[in-house]
Amino acid sequence: MTNWRVSDEALAEMGQRIVANSAGAISGFEIAHGDLQVHAAAHRIVEALTFLRDSPDLHFQQLMDLAGADYPQRPLRFDVVYNLLSLTKNRRVRVKVQTDEDTPVPTVTSVYPNADWFEREAFDMYGIFFSGHPDLRRLLTDYGFHGHPMRKDFPMIGYVETRYDEELKRVVYEPVKSVQFRSWDFLSPWEGAEYEKPGAGYPYVLPGDEKAERRS
Repeated sequence: MTNWRVSDEALAEMGQRIVANSAGAISGFEIAHGDLQVHAAAHRIVEALTFLRDSPDLHFQQLMDLAGADYPQRPLRFDVVYNLLSLTKNRRVRVKVQTDEDTPVPTVTSVYPNADWFEREAFDMYGIFFSGHPDLRRLLTDYGFHGHPMRKDFPMIGYVETRYDEELKRVVYEPVKSVQFRSWDFLSPWEGAEYEKPGAGYPYVLPGDEKAERRS
């Protein structure tokens, strides 16, 4: 994503120009990791991207990527991130909007048609809704999949498991059964092998080594 050979001063100047000329659709900007990053209100994202695409001194003609990001500690937990490229100006810009689990973001397929599957992926992985999308279905997971696997609160083992039932001759879905097969003790070597365990008041001996003679 880096804008090669573009100084932070030049990116800041472009960011100021974008904010000033966007009629309020873009509210602010920052330089992050050598890239220009601008912020827009979710309900004005179509207006913001249309401005970035059609403005003669910008011409961000191509949507390179659209992705979600989850910050569950925030009231607006999701970022929707649009990475744009200007083929004629050799410039890139990242656009961010925020939303929650219930408020849809307007689809930008009218501005960038290739946003279709990008938005479907963000819906599938994060549960972000895009109002006006022509076909908002899951894209990467199965039709019967429960939940959104890229959310930070999604369990690593998922909610259901899929298997083929020989008797029913079809695929069935069942709740995941997680069986604990390891007997945990607090002298596990996974804690780290320290000779004196800090604060414990006794030497730390790896399980099994208590049978060996302690060497001075």
